[in-house]
Amino acid sequence: MGLIQVMKHLEDIKEVGHGIAVAFVATVYGVGSANILFLPAAAKLRMRMNEATLRKDMILEGVIGIVEGLNPTLMRMKLDAYHPHPAAKKAKTPKTAAAPAPGARAKRGAPPDVVSARP
Repeated sequence: MGLIQVMKHLEDIKEVGHGIAVAFVATVYGVGSANILFLPAAAKLRMRMNEATLRKDMILEGVIGIVEGLNPTLMRMKLDAYHPHPAAKKAKTPKTAAAPAPGARAKRGAPPDVVSARP
């Protein structure tokens, strides 16, 4: 809009300055709204679309496996391949505390989970 005003009023320097100012402000608003609103929204929509596509592919693979009569263990292995981070799934499982060595006794005055290596 500002550049159109500049082109329309090239003979009047006051109108040219006003048009350039409007064009500059419009550019700043455009760049700001793109980086603050529209690019993050587009990234979020792209992520959701990819997740939905992955989910639909996984469902289709499972249905095809059922129709073909595949072994459930083989189907689980095929469907686990769709999981994006299989290592993250294993890391989320709680780790159990190591059992004390046989014959180990707890130290006096120590919490019950601390054991002594002396017999």
